[in-house]
Amino acid sequence: MKYIIIIALLILTNCSQKRNFGKHKHFSKGTMRPYNVRGKRYYPTYVNVGDTKRGIASWYGRGFHGKKTSSGEYYNMHFNTAAHKTLPMNTMVKVTNLRNHKSTIVRINDRGPFIRGRIIDCSYRAGKDIGLNFSGIAKVEIEVLGFAGNVAPKSRIHKITQQPTNPQRRVIISNFAIQVGAFRLLNGANIYKHKFNKLDNYYNTIVKDFRDKDGLYRVWITGFGSEDEAQDFREKYKLYNSFIISN
Repeated sequence: MKYIIIIALLILTNCSQKRNFGKHKHFSKGTMRPYNVRGKRYYPTYVNVGDTKRGIASWYGRGFHGKKTSSGEYYNMHFNTAAHKTLPMNTMVKVTNLRNHKSTIVRINDRGPFIRGRIIDCSYRAGKDIGLNFSGIAKVEIEVLGFAGNVAPKSRIHKITQQPTNPQRRVIISNFAIQVGAFRLLNGANIYKHKFNKLDNYYNTIVKDFRDKDGLYRVWITGFGSEDEAQDFREKYKLYNSFIISN
C-alpha cells in the first residue's frame, strides 16, 4: 500500500508540472541583472513600445522541452515564446520573416541565442508560424508590442513610433532612486539633471531641494521598481560614485 501511494504521488507531481508549462508569471527579480555567457557580459535593457531591430532568427525545440528557462518557468515548444539576450522578461514582440513576410507574436521568457548575428530564438511553434521549421534560420524584423505579457493598443504604438525624439519616460511609484550628485547651487544641480536625463530615456532625473536640512540640492535618478533594478542600472553605466537611496 505504501508503494502504491508513493507512485500515485509521483504521477500527480509529474502531471502538475506539465500543466504548469508556460504559465505567464512575472519572474522579474534578477532578470534585469547583467550576466556572463562564454566570457561576454550582457546587460538587459528596457525599451519602448514600437522599437524595432533586424537580424537573424533561429528556433529551438524538443531538446529543451520541459526544461527551465532563464525566467524560471518551464519551456514548452508548443507555446509562442522566445529567447532574447537583453529584452525584459515577458516583453511581447512581433517577429516578421523578411523573406516570406509571415509574422508571429511571442513572449520573451528566456535568454539567448548566444550565436553571433542572431537576435532572437523562437520556440518551435513560433518558428513554424514564420517558416523557420523549413529554413532553420531567417532574417527577421522584431518589433516591441508591449510588456508584462500584454500587447499595447495600436494607437500607443503609432504615437511612440511617430515621436522617437520624445520617448516616454518611466513613471513609477517606488522607494528607490540613485543619487548622482549634491550641489550648493541650483545651476550645478540642473546641469547634472540634464546630463543624466540623456543617459537613459527610460528613467527620469530630478532635483530634490534639501536646503532646509543641509543646504544642498540633490540629483536623483528615479523610476526604479526595486533595489535590484537600481543596482543593475549603476553597474550598467558604471556609476561608482553614486549610491542607492530609499526615499
